[in-house]
Formats: sequence, structure tokens, C-alpha cells
Amino acid sequence: QLAGRWFLVGVASRCSYLEEHSHRLEATAVTVTVLVGQSLAISTFRKLDGMCWEIRQRYLPAQAHGRFLLKGRGYGSKVDVVVGETDHSSYAILYYQKGRNISVKLYGRTSQVSDAVVDKFEQRVRAVGLSEDVTYYYPPYGFCDSADEFHVLD
Repeated sequence: QLAGRWFLVGVASRCSYLEEHSHRLEATAVTVTVLVGQSLAISTFRKLDGMCWEIRQRYLPAQAHGRFLLKGRGYGSKVDVVVGETDHSSYAILYYQKGRNISVKLYGRTSQVSDAVVDKFEQRVRAVGLSEDVTYYYPPYGFCDSADEFHVLD
């Protein structure tokens, strides 16, 4: 039910990169494909220095429904991904945890979501100990739909 196109609407994170570059956030679109075995193929399209990039990731199913594992390169680089709340048709709130660091992301089926959904997102953000000073919203325009072969990261 998560399959299809989503737009990154907002993220709450103590990530220092986000803090330093929040003024340069670019519209980000994500395509989710469900693969055999219930793993998810995630294709993220975003601009970097005016060029469209595609970042491909695989979320592996974890023990419980709505939980996934994203394995990075190197020791200790796994990220636990949990679908916190979704109605599948308009929004999804996901948690990403790496070690003790947690981030919360809000995705929409369109680039803008209702105020009620934003309120739910902000409640979830506060519930994990994050605040509005580490919450960032993405522009609802300027999306990439594709990237050439030289701008694909697996």
C-alpha cells in the first residue's frame, strides 16, 4: 500500500548537514516499489547543484509489519525504518533510527498536505524529543522526474 509516488514534505532531525544547509533544501520526490519478499525499492529524486539525481535504496522487511531495515555501507550503518502512521492515500509518517539518533519524515501523495496532517507530524516529532527548531519543510515545487545514468547512486 506504500507503493507509488510520494513527496517529501518535512523532516525533523538533529542532522548537522540539514541544520547547516536547510536554506538550500530542494523538492524531493520518492517512488516506492514493493518487491518479492515484501522488501521496498526506494527511488529518491532530488536536485543537487541544479542537477537531478536518483538515489536507489532497498528497505528490507524486519520482524514486524511496517518495520524495515536499511543497510548502509560499513559496520554499524544500519537504519531501522518504521511506518508510524499512514492512510496510504494522502500521507505517511516514517521514523528512521540509527543508533541513538532518530529522525521523523512526513511524506505526501501530493507536495502539500493538510494542516491536520502537519499537526499529526509535529505531535509525533515532539513525542520523540525533537522540536520545531530541527524541523524542516521542503519546497512544494521544482521536482525532478528522472536522472541520467551518470547521476544515479545505488
